[in-house]
Amino acid sequence: MLKRTLFFSNPYRLSLRDCQLVIQSKDQLTTQTVPVEDIGFIVLDHPQISFSMKLIEFLNNHNVAVIFCDSRHMPSSMLLNLESHSLQNELFRAQVNASEPLKKNLWKQTIEAKITNQAVMLETYGHKAHDLRTYAKSVKSGDIENREGLAARVYWNRLLGKEFYRDRFGPAPNHLLNYGYILLRSAVARALSGSGLLPTLGIHHHNRYNAFCLADDIMEPYRPYVDQLALTTYADFPGEQELTKEMKASMLKLMAIDVVINETMRPLMVALSITTASLSRCFNGESRKITYPVLSKP
Repeated sequence: MLKRTLFFSNPYRLSLRDCQLVIQSKDQLTTQTVPVEDIGFIVLDHPQISFSMKLIEFLNNHNVAVIFCDSRHMPSSMLLNLESHSLQNELFRAQVNASEPLKKNLWKQTIEAKITNQAVMLETYGHKAHDLRTYAKSVKSGDIENREGLAARVYWNRLLGKEFYRDRFGPAPNHLLNYGYILLRSAVARALSGSGLLPTLGIHHHNRYNAFCLADDIMEPYRPYVDQLALTTYADFPGEQELTKEMKASMLKLMAIDVVINETMRPLMVALSITTASLSRCFNGESRKITYPVLSKP
């Protein structure tokens, strides 16, 4: 079942009653309820939102990703369940003991999938992508020749023009890309946790200050889906340089967009679980193939 994403940008009191999330306005004039089992993500984007600890415990037990936004209204932290899989200890050990050749091979597959999806994005918007497809076919173990970086330069120059530069504080549509990538990162971390893996231990990223290295690895082939949604949203709000509630609501559709994985159409949220489950099997020695979606032209 596709889980719901809830976005709160006004002051509410959130509590738990009969396995339901109770949403009460601060003036107590309105009250709504949502079954917790139907929720996948909750985004809290107002300083006057309050919630009960019982609710937080229940959300955590049901692997609901609770995302907290900062004073700039950007996602800054999240609640993540660390006991969401019955074989977690076994999987943690397999993950920690994963060999370097295995991790390099998994990174090779990841970059191949990312560049292939970037090529489809370019073709979708009427640009040539033959060189990106060549890069995807020539990725070596561990991507030691940095095909990812070469493809990225070509990708952004063609997709948004040579004047565009991808930067956290750069011009639009960077603000939409930033927001979408943070949401995607949270969704990947949730899926990894649900598959019994530790989001901190990456197969390629290894920054000592990064608590989500594996999430940053696995999200790479999914980035073009964010790019596609960000460009669609920006077209609906031309020239808008600041993130509005309406733009955020549009980007929150990310979790429900359809993607093709294993030759079957699935919501992105479900596809992430398929990807992370396949990664668990790789760490356990049951497989050497990680399953990623293939971006399809509209």
